[in-house]
Amino acid sequence: MIKNYFKTAIRTLVKNKSYAAINIAGLAVSLTAAMLLLLWVWDELSYDRMHAKGDRIYSANGAIDREMQNIWATSAPLAVFGKAEIAAVEEACRVNESGGSVLLSHGRKTFNERAIYADSTFFRIFDFRLLEGNPLKPFADNNSIVLSQSTANKYFGSEQAMGQVLQTKDGRNFKVTAIMEDMPTNSSLRYDLLLPVGMLAENRNDMDNDWGNFYLKTYFLLKPGTDANAVGKQLAAIHLKHRPSEFFKDINYLMQPLEKLHLYNEKGDEQGMRQVKIFSLVALVILLIACINYVNLVTARSTRRSKEVSVRKVVGANKGHLFWQFIAESFVVFFIALIVAIGLIAALIPIYNSLSGKEMVFSLLDSRVWIIFGLALIAVLSMAGVYPAWMLSSFKPATALKGKLPGFGKNGNFRRVLVVVQFSCAVVLIVATLVIASQLNYIRNLNLGYTKENIFTFNSYNFQKNYETIRDELQNQPGIAGVTVAQQSILNVGSATGDIEWEGKPAGMENFMINQLSVDRNFPEVMGMELIAGKGFTGTAADSAHYILNETAVKQMGLENPIGQTISFHEVPGTIVAVVKDFHFKNMKTAIEPCILFINPNWGWSTLYVKTTGSEAQQAIAAVEKLWKQYNADYDFNYQFMDESFDNMYKSDMRSGKLFNIFAGVAIFLSCLGLFGLVTYAAETRFKEIGIRKTLGASASNIIILISKDFLVLVAISFLVAFPLAWWMMNGWLNSYAYRTDIAWWIFAVSGFVAFAIAAITVCGKSLRAAQQNPIKAIRTE
Repeated sequence: MIKNYFKTAIRTLVKNKSYAAINIAGLAVSLTAAMLLLLWVWDELSYDRMHAKGDRIYSANGAIDREMQNIWATSAPLAVFGKAEIAAVEEACRVNESGGSVLLSHGRKTFNERAIYADSTFFRIFDFRLLEGNPLKPFADNNSIVLSQSTANKYFGSEQAMGQVLQTKDGRNFKVTAIMEDMPTNSSLRYDLLLPVGMLAENRNDMDNDWGNFYLKTYFLLKPGTDANAVGKQLAAIHLKHRPSEFFKDINYLMQPLEKLHLYNEKGDEQGMRQVKIFSLVALVILLIACINYVNLVTARSTRRSKEVSVRKVVGANKGHLFWQFIAESFVVFFIALIVAIGLIAALIPIYNSLSGKEMVFSLLDSRVWIIFGLALIAVLSMAGVYPAWMLSSFKPATALKGKLPGFGKNGNFRRVLVVVQFSCAVVLIVATLVIASQLNYIRNLNLGYTKENIFTFNSYNFQKNYETIRDELQNQPGIAGVTVAQQSILNVGSATGDIEWEGKPAGMENFMINQLSVDRNFPEVMGMELIAGKGFTGTAADSAHYILNETAVKQMGLENPIGQTISFHEVPGTIVAVVKDFHFKNMKTAIEPCILFINPNWGWSTLYVKTTGSEAQQAIAAVEKLWKQYNADYDFNYQFMDESFDNMYKSDMRSGKLFNIFAGVAIFLSCLGLFGLVTYAAETRFKEIGIRKTLGASASNIIILISKDFLVLVAISFLVAFPLAWWMMNGWLNSYAYRTDIAWWIFAVSGFVAFAIAAITVCGKSLRAAQQNPIKAIRTE
């Protein structure tokens, strides 16, 4: 019996090739798109899930003020005292990711590596496997180093890495005491080497009692059943006990679960998770549209199938036989579409990885792939198979043989609703595409408060020791319009302090935080910043006690006439000499905060800025490279233009935007494919009517209007559903940005026009072909 079901299903599909092709193509494309989207979602959700104790690992984040607006890392003693004084803490580990770089050499091989410092408890908390070495004691002393497998191969090749010695520029030797497996790509912690945190203590006085500097990430492994929020409050109490001050009176520690590091911020608010939900929704919408297409085409063909069903019932088939017959047809269509989809996914996955910036693998040996396909099969059969099968098998033979199908088939209300639903989804996606593109374009063209064009930056290394000489020499080179330096990149200032005092400081501002940036005297000028008050730095020795504040700092500090006022910054009295117009020094999801510019070379002027004339940029780069070989021969010259660095800050958003555009296009294609199928069937069923109308004098335009008007009205109705829904969804998405564009009226106008134009081309194109048929063919068989 089952074999007969499938034989009949295949014969039916072969007999109705165009109908079968539309259904198979729609399902294949939707399965491909949905699988690619879900692979992306799966990869995002898999971050940091490789640790057996992951549900008990938390990252502590210090919130300085009551509103939890200023959130930072932790001070060094927190891990030590937290483990010693809180019974619920099983283990603690500190990690410093901001240690700059270290130049390591072995023989003639020299590499500049990112320096990461960690406690010896690192491998007790995290399940990063050591291939060699003792996970309980990875560092023998402060001259030990742990390498990843790929880094060890880079240095030593086929040689045994354990016990080998690497040397730094200053002659310090590090012995390799452990080799760790390369950290997975879906881990928030990805390091090529680890150095002992004890090294930091060598340059810091009494590091384990320094509660004022927040520069370490601290991870706590809590005992089973522990309330993490309670631990956070206990940590705050410990901090305040050991460092009692008005500044820390409102301190709290937000305990962020390890498994939420990637998709949520420190407060638990969604960040990447919002994109995961959107992509999951798009995958479901694409499958829904494909299912709607299938239901529409099956029900539209109900008149033709009704006589077949009636004859089968007359000769003895019961409702169950017919039901399973139609389910078999749906299964065959799905199976063929699945085979096509697997081929498409295998072919597209390298391109998809390139677009998404991931390293996803599609394998039929992966049980998760079959889970997705299995769920898709259930969804398709339940949504697109069961309903049509049940309805078609419910026909009354006597009524159906007369061509009357009460409540079904000729009554197209159900199909009309489905068309409205699918095109509403398509219009929402078009609106979303335009809003995302508008926001990303807004960010790229927003006035940052400084110039990012034609400026390239690089780590200065030994240039710091001879900065003024190098600056003066470079400024005389062709193609260079200016040279300046700062302690870090202005695109992402990550240093702040509460060590600032001023006369008349209001009560309640004891924990006022201000971002700090040590710069050269000509930094505002070279960067094109606008001074709205004062004259800035003078270029004299007095600049060591001169400060420039941004507008936000002046406003929040309550300074009415700031120029000339005295403030104390890091216990150094000085004078405010200028107010700079607010500039963006963090990403656009963060509102502009208070900031102070000051001059102190001892802070480490590590980032050099070279402003070029634009047309002679290559000459400028060559001039810098020449000096680089003289002062920094041991380091590779790696530079990047600021506009490229700025774009890289939003690379994830841009990649997501591109992917969204592609899958929105897929959804629109599927919607049009469904319309094409319905119009095709409408033209077939009205073939004789069209012939008679043409014989009686109807023009091609009359025929096109006859066939297409109902469908285009439904598309227009879908706008009424889609526009409010799209505005609500995208307004929520934009709210994640502190600086955002508005959802302009033209976005809806363009979306409506595009959707209507695509639908009109699809519908009218097929209608035109029907109108151009020879009417003799239609009426000669009557």
